[in-house]
Amino acid sequence: MPNLKDLKNRIASVKSTRKITKAMQMVAAAKLRRAQEAAEASRPYTERFNAVLGGLAASVGSSEGAPILLRGSGDNKVHMLVVMTSERGLCGGFNTNIVKLAKQHAQTLLAEGKTVKILTVGKKGREQMKRDYQAHMVAHVDMSEVKKIGYDNAKDVATDLLSRFDAAEFDVATIFYSQFQSVISQIPTALQVIPASYDALEGDAAGASADYDYEPDQDQILADLLPRGVATQIFAALLENGASEQGARMSAMDNATRNAGDMIEDLTIEYNRSRQAVITNELIEIISGAEAL
Repeated sequence: MPNLKDLKNRIASVKSTRKITKAMQMVAAAKLRRAQEAAEASRPYTERFNAVLGGLAASVGSSEGAPILLRGSGDNKVHMLVVMTSERGLCGGFNTNIVKLAKQHAQTLLAEGKTVKILTVGKKGREQMKRDYQAHMVAHVDMSEVKKIGYDNAKDVATDLLSRFDAAEFDVATIFYSQFQSVISQIPTALQVIPASYDALEGDAAGASADYDYEPDQDQILADLLPRGVATQIFAALLENGASEQGARMSAMDNATRNAGDMIEDLTIEYNRSRQAVITNELIEIISGAEAL
């Protein structure tokens, strides 16, 4: 039979834990609102920016005069995987799902005989990737001191990535992040950013794009916009990650609070039963002693 004092201490401990998880859930809910607004506000700009670049890219094609960020290095042997996760844990399967997708992609590339290099953004992703792919890791971006994700943070990551591409360290770069859908749904996503891959404009937009005259020419405009496009895609991914992280943490802490409540109920029932058993035993001993007298 469990000791009554141990059960009482256990109940008090679980109640304290429930207070912590409830507080973390409320904090995550407050942060989620701001992060969700930022992610959703960036989507129209990112989509339109990509559409414009798609129209320009379609007109230039893969000609020799096209910028190298568009036509690529001409090879497909070395792949850079940019794995973007959070700096903190306690957010359910958010980090694990992103890392799982990146590992699957890495395994596929290695099986095809390709060279894989990994750049991590966020401590949690680095910790998980190091277990199996430490030899492939080339750099890490620490954002533990960043309180609010800004375009400058994305630009720093993009600048590092572009400088490595200019130095011919890799041929293809793919970013991995989680696209925010709702509090209970975040979709791990892989997006190729180098060489740039944009969908051409369709329908009326495609017809409209043919009427434009560009000054300077399209190649020069693309050469200036494509690096910004990489930074924009990384910035959008970081914002999506921020919203997904808070949504996953809110859901995880809500589940933890519910589980703590269930545990408290079970422990309370066990405590009452044990207490009743102790009282019953004491009564039996008293009655037995009285009868003996």
